[in-house]
Amino acid sequence: MRAADAGRLTALAAIWGASFLFVRIVAPQIGPLATADLRTLIAGVALAVYFGLVGFDPQWRTYWRSYVAVGLLTSAFPFLLYAYAALTLPAGLMSVINATSPMWGALFSALLLGERLTPRAAAGLIAGVVGVALVTGPGSEVPFAPLAILAVTGACACYGFAAAYMRRWAAGVPARGMALGTQLSAGVLLLPFALAVPPTAVPGALVIGCIAALGLVCGAVAYLLYFRLVADIGATGALTVTYLVPLFGVLWGALFLGEAVTLLMLGGAALVLLGTFLVLKA
Repeated sequence: MRAADAGRLTALAAIWGASFLFVRIVAPQIGPLATADLRTLIAGVALAVYFGLVGFDPQWRTYWRSYVAVGLLTSAFPFLLYAYAALTLPAGLMSVINATSPMWGALFSALLLGERLTPRAAAGLIAGVVGVALVTGPGSEVPFAPLAILAVTGACACYGFAAAYMRRWAAGVPARGMALGTQLSAGVLLLPFALAVPPTAVPGALVIGCIAALGLVCGAVAYLLYFRLVADIGATGALTVTYLVPLFGVLWGALFLGEAVTLLMLGGAALVLLGTFLVLKA
């Protein structure tokens, strides 16, 4: 891997790791619906402007169904679930559980695509489950919030299902069009619900800045970085960002929110990352 590629990979992991920090700050102030909708709308509009300037055509008439379906699975549902979980759970913990997404992808690939679940992948799934149990179970410093933990797990399942869906039903959709189409469609679909449950207070400067960062940096810029990595080092190489995101998520939570980093949490995170490694290398 070239130094420039390693730099982009690290930057992407730092950005996506920070998304949990921003959601943890924003969601309690403006609510889960507004948080999820604003981050997708801002990202979608920013990408639409950028692609318009460079002359990229997302071919809406041809691919709109794929954009809507994948937008629900990769943005609308998971962002809403993460925003709900952020009302209770620490940012670092959410980033650790998020690393189980490839495991769900392996499971849904076996169920939907008929792919064989290898012994290594099965071991990875078990390691991931044990790791999540460690960071959320008795003895951890996480408040007992089963619905919030279930919400984060559901978001990861959405990502896993989306990966299998795209391989089976949306393989020919252009990657840049998918980035733009998923964000815009998710933002539009969430908008009526967000308007029905508006924030009860005017957000302050910090919250507004975090909302902008979620949309512009964690959304638009991160997608551009990711698809540049896919083009330069391939999809498998780009997926290694999964190993780095929890490290940054835990770091940002500890630095900026004072979240505790315990040996139990580190052990559970190590098991989750081991499980992710086994699944991705299976």
